[in-house]
Amino acid sequence: MDIMKFFGREDSSSKEVAKERLRLLLVHDRANVSPRFLEMIKGELIKVISDYMEIEENEMDVKLTKTKLGKRNTPVPALIANIPIKRMKHIARV
Repeated sequence: MDIMKFFGREDSSSKEVAKERLRLLLVHDRANVSPRFLEMIKGELIKVISDYMEIEENEMDVKLTKTKLGKRNTPVPALIANIPIKRMKHIARV
């Protein structure tokens, strides 16, 4: 039995995770954005959004990625925020 074939699925999965991490690292580097800066953005988003809704702060995910923009499909950095909402606050329903 070929040991690499036996573990091939795990290796492929690990490979994809490593590729995604490297891709995100390159995006951060090219955009000159540090992890500390992303945490600052996350904190500001929490402050603003908390005025209108209750959110799961611990489950919030903010990351920088690439998207294509315009007719030429030029890749540009994009901020992606996944913010689980517990409930809307009464003030937001006005």
